[in-house]
Amino acid sequence: MSIQEEILKLKKEKNALILAHYYEEGEIQDIADATGDSLFLAQQGQKSDADVILLAGVVFMAESVKILSPDKIVLAPDLNAGCSLVDHSPYDDYLKWRQAHPDGIAMTYINCSAEVKSISDVICTSSNSEKIVEQIPKDRPILFGPDRNLGRYLSKKLNRDMILWPGMCEVHVLFSARKLFELKEEHPDAVVIAHPECIEEVLEYADVIGSTSKLLNEVKTNPAKKFIVATEDGILHQMKKARPDAELIQAPAEGTCACNQCPYMKLNTLEKIKNALETLEPQIHLKPELIEKAKTPLHRMMDITEGRGVDWPERFTI
Repeated sequence: MSIQEEILKLKKEKNALILAHYYEEGEIQDIADATGDSLFLAQQGQKSDADVILLAGVVFMAESVKILSPDKIVLAPDLNAGCSLVDHSPYDDYLKWRQAHPDGIAMTYINCSAEVKSISDVICTSSNSEKIVEQIPKDRPILFGPDRNLGRYLSKKLNRDMILWPGMCEVHVLFSARKLFELKEEHPDAVVIAHPECIEEVLEYADVIGSTSKLLNEVKTNPAKKFIVATEDGILHQMKKARPDAELIQAPAEGTCACNQCPYMKLNTLEKIKNALETLEPQIHLKPELIEKAKTPLHRMMDITEGRGVDWPERFTI
């Protein structure tokens, strides 16, 4: 059997669901039951009746699945698959920041640890962040972290003042505004699409700004024949499948490095997925009290995303 066939056999034996983020290698996306962005994967994990959920992405995504489905076995093929935004927002420092603004609403990007989620008021993804900002009372300060570029974009677009945490995605900040300008000059017929984690100077050249799912949908529905894509290159796999007739050009990074690949996402391999399903390790383990605290802001995110009202805490206490 091929390794793909072995994985599918193990998946059936273990009653497992395989979820893959758009930034994974194409061969991993192709064996997944569902492929998508952070919000979609969290929803799929919560809705599934599988006993085992394998998340091919990064660890904070698997933690979110575990928080929403604490009774299920949640696997992460490589526990070293971290995130620079998680690294840039350590719990103790984030807690001090929260305590310095006790009257604020802490809106935290899903790219954070379970511990940071537990001291947040609401979680967001790039796909639902605008909807969530619009539900926060206008008389309450907004603390937004850990991605300052997404926060700056939302603040400017929605005309809401925000207190920004100084974190950043190490992949998206390396796209070059200067090189993108030159590439646009070379391809004036191309539609430029960009993720809001990019720096402001790059976003100024974008025709469309949005989450990975929004960018994919733009390629699917826009009749243009050429796109310049400013996000991690794993999404190109789905874009090529959706639009084999279109030319897809990844936006350039500074220097000569291939910096527009997430090194953490690429730690996952078919071999590691097979081993995880065989051994049911490595598992995501979170303490029940942490799950209980982190569940509240995730549920607020889900409620707002699905059109339900929410109650906001009057003040931060711990």
